[in-house]
Amino acid sequence: MSTMTKTHYDLCINGAGPVGATLACRLAAEGVRVLLIDRAALPGMEDPSLDGRAYAIAEGSRQMLEAAGIWDNLPGVSQPIREIRVSDGRPHEAPSPLFLHFGVDDAPEGMNFGWMAEARDLRLAINRTLEQYETLDVRAPDTGTFTFHPDHVSIRLASGSTVTAKLAVAAEGRRSPLRDQARIGLTKLPYHQCGIVATIAHEKPHDGVALEQFLPEGPFARLPMPGTAEHPHRSAIVWAEGEGRAQRFHDLPDEIFAREIRARMGDEDLGAITPIGRRWIYPLSAQYAQTYIAPRLALVGDAAHGIHPIAGQGLNIGFRDVIALADLLIEAHTKRTDPGSRELLVRYQRRARPGNMAMLAATDILERLFGNDNPVLRRVRDLGIAGVHRLPRLRRAFVRKAMGV
Repeated sequence: MSTMTKTHYDLCINGAGPVGATLACRLAAEGVRVLLIDRAALPGMEDPSLDGRAYAIAEGSRQMLEAAGIWDNLPGVSQPIREIRVSDGRPHEAPSPLFLHFGVDDAPEGMNFGWMAEARDLRLAINRTLEQYETLDVRAPDTGTFTFHPDHVSIRLASGSTVTAKLAVAAEGRRSPLRDQARIGLTKLPYHQCGIVATIAHEKPHDGVALEQFLPEGPFARLPMPGTAEHPHRSAIVWAEGEGRAQRFHDLPDEIFAREIRARMGDEDLGAITPIGRRWIYPLSAQYAQTYIAPRLALVGDAAHGIHPIAGQGLNIGFRDVIALADLLIEAHTKRTDPGSRELLVRYQRRARPGNMAMLAATDILERLFGNDNPVLRRVRDLGIAGVHRLPRLRRAFVRKAMGV
């Protein structure tokens, strides 16, 4: 990262999580002058031990991470997702015989459906990449007080200096202070569920196959991860469950926790299962901002939207915000036009918000349709799953949309 002392930037990004920091790297790779602020010190975001979390990264997101310089800095090997199997079932029972399978022929030639990367590896890669660009300043730990003017934004840093930028980007997550400061309304959709996230080692290889089981209490996903010398076959688990039940499952001893995971894998046989690393539990809800823009302000990532993890698209729609906004800001930089203009911000919202709202609506409908044990609905959804399975063109259309290509 640059050590130069600057007072003016093209934009200031508030929040150095995966979305905000990736946007900073993508823009700095093209020579845009960026200030990135985060209240936490970045080295503190790195965890040398396995923390149990991983990201499913769509192919379109991977291509953007590559353009930002981040993908090549990943310290570990990423696991391609080559096939996806979707079915409906109940714990401790065989899944419905009607299923949906996305095979290698459904993906565009030469591409994988996505990639699995450990959360700590992505954080390390981002931190390494932040140091590469001369036009990128990182202030962390630091905070800023933002004052919006008609033609610029003034940022008074807690560390003592005052700087200006043409645009501010809110990337601080679901509780965005800049969104609140701009008085942008927020709609929340509670699910009364918690998500359990963990990593397991298993006896047999996963062969790059991902599993999604729709269960009465919520979806269960097993996602393939790269192996290690100690654990050659590993997978990530993302498991939604009712709030009280989720905490009880999260707190189970390893042996019983592994048994409950096996009970949710249908007829998939990976041999003996051993939980490894930490377990995490999060309350699940959806939310969306009434607008992604305000004068001299753009919202990205969870500051703009949060969705149910049923389709594994949460981080990817944040990365789609990065793609949409970065393309416009790079164009403005090339043409030497105002990166914080009303026209540019309106174009960003038109590019990003409709697709994100469609994804939020789709995941909400999926959760409500599949997250119950009504026998009539079960029959309808099973027939729907099987119907999509029998329509290759529809399968491929779903795949391209989810891959972001």
